[in-house]
Formats: sequence, structure tokens, C-alpha cells
Amino acid sequence: MKTNSQNPSSPLRGDRGGLRVGVLGAAGYTGGELIRLLLNHPQAEIVFANSESNAGNLVSDVHEGLIGETDLRFTSEMPFGQVNVLFFCFGHGKSEQFLKEHEIPAHVKIIDLAQDFRLTRSQPVILPSGGQRGAFVYGLPEIHKAETAGAMNVANPGCFATCIQLGLLPAAKMGLINDDVAVNGITGSTGAGQKPGATTHFSWRNNNMSTYKLFTHQHLHEICQSLNEVKPAGAPHITSPLCPPEGGMNEVSIDFIPYRGDFARGIFVTEVIKTDRSLEDIVAFYKDFYKDSAFTHYSDKAIDLKQVVNTNKCLVHCDKFGNKLVITSIIDNLLKGAVGQAVQNMNIMFSLPEDAGLRLKASAF
Repeated sequence: MKTNSQNPSSPLRGDRGGLRVGVLGAAGYTGGELIRLLLNHPQAEIVFANSESNAGNLVSDVHEGLIGETDLRFTSEMPFGQVNVLFFCFGHGKSEQFLKEHEIPAHVKIIDLAQDFRLTRSQPVILPSGGQRGAFVYGLPEIHKAETAGAMNVANPGCFATCIQLGLLPAAKMGLINDDVAVNGITGSTGAGQKPGATTHFSWRNNNMSTYKLFTHQHLHEICQSLNEVKPAGAPHITSPLCPPEGGMNEVSIDFIPYRGDFARGIFVTEVIKTDRSLEDIVAFYKDFYKDSAFTHYSDKAIDLKQVVNTNKCLVHCDKFGNKLVITSIIDNLLKGAVGQAVQNMNIMFSLPEDAGLRLKASAF
């Protein structure tokens, strides 16, 4: 059994010769998936898993898929000085406030899974001591690996944002986004989090589909931010109905319709772009764009969701019908869309192999 129990007086290097990790907000879906990955990471040791409401309870009593894997218990304590990396698994809007109220040692690196610091206009946080916590790097490794490697603070991308960006980034860099882009994406029920709601009950979700947040999904901000970062200088500014117009600029829109699916995990997205470029040129560019990516791969064959569920992979495929380019991109919303990518970012930040702890088998069948 992997205990991951730690001696409070032990040095910052863990028993496996690697990292000492703290998890905040450890009782939710992302917290449970993160703990699962860290228990099997060759160089990570969990020092504490914080949950005020579950303090003293076995982690495996809440995350029952971990029975027999660990005797770790939730704690209300937060011994920041004993770790060198912290994962924030809070709900959106709580991370910034937490940093303003808690003094975290300067040597401790932070990976935030909420949306609080994903936009470049985010400012350094003023700490209780009056000092500052520096700005956050947007942790999409496919475009920000070098920045992430040198970062103290990383904002982990959102799940839909990851899947849509990885489908569209090569097209944006090619200068293909010259007209509005139609995006449709369906996500599993775990994307709504662990707290039950009217649209997450089995009797409602099973054998059912619905739309939500039409054209106004919160991830549109970070999607447009990244696409504008990579597009050619003369290409139109990429915006969305949610984002304010730049004014006086040639603009095109990302028109995103999200769907709730009747499955637990995974995201399946299609993006439609009008272009006269040949499919052969486009496919060659996509393959070159992702040739050095550890987890994002172009597939010559049509893709399906079970190829990525339970993995940190993103698969991308392109088809062309007349002047319409149809891009399909797929991920596991809890892994590449959340904690898998967070562990990938941790590996990059600490100069570990990028796939350490993330060589996972897809469900497939």
C-alpha cells in the first residue's frame, strides 16, 4: 500500500528522491484524480491533502477508487513550509482570495486549476505580509512549455479551452481563421463538478442531451487569448460574443455551443473553418505543429472519445468538404482538461520527464 505518509521534519526532497506535494481542495473530482496520479508518480510524495469538511477521514472513504492504494487522510492543516509545490483544486474564484489570505513561502511553486489567473491581464497578488506573489503563466504546454519551465506560478487551462485550442491553434498560426468559426463541444457529467445539481442527476442526464451557456462559455476568454497570440500579425482579431470588441479592427468570432452529454468523462469538439487551402497542406502543418508534443497527436484516421478517456492525450483530426475544414479534437476532461495537464506542468516546472506519472492506458473498449 502506498501510504505517502510524511515525517514533518523530513527535508523537502521526498522519499522517492523527488517532489513534496500539497493538495488544496482535495475532496472533489479533480482532487481525487490528482491524488490518483500522484500516488503513482515516480518522483512525487503527497505531504498533505487538505479538506476542511473531511479532515481526519481516509482519502479512500471519499475517493473510493483509491481503496487499497493509500492510507492517506484528509487534513485541515496546511503545512506550506514542508512542500515545494501546491495544487489549488478550488472552485473558480477562490484561488485569488486564498492567496490574499494565506502566506505561502516564496520557494513553493503553485499550480492553480481554477480560472482566476488564466488571462494575461491578471496582476500579481498582494500577500498578507504586503509582499507580492508574481503573475501566473498560462500553462498550455503545446505553446508555453518554455515559459512554464521557468515559472513559479502556473494557471492550468480549462477543459473546453484545452480541447478547443488544441484543435484550432495550428489553423490560427496558418492564418486560416478569416471568418467566424462554428464550434460544437460535448462534455461528460464530471465537468460539472462533484456537487449535485439539477442537470447532473442520473435520472436527468441518462439518455439525454442539452445545451448550456450558448456563445457565453467562460473559457472563450482564454481561447481567444491564445489564438490571437499565435495568429499572423495581419490576420483578423479573434473574439467571441462573450468578449468585448477591440474596436476599429477586423474581427472574427468563435461561436461556441457547449452540450451536456450522457457520459461521465471526456470532451468531443468539432470546429468548422472556411478556407481554400488544401487538406494536404493543412494536415502537414498540423503534424509539424505537434511533432514535439508529448501528449497531443494528429490522427490520420477519424477519432472517437474512448481513445483518450483515462489518458492525458489530445487527438486531433481534419477533414475537408469543399471550402469547409472540419477539425475534430478530443480529450479526457479530468486529465488533459484538468489534473493530467497540471501534473504535466509540474513535470515541466521541475525539469522532470514530461510524461512522468502520465503513461496511462485509454479505456478503448
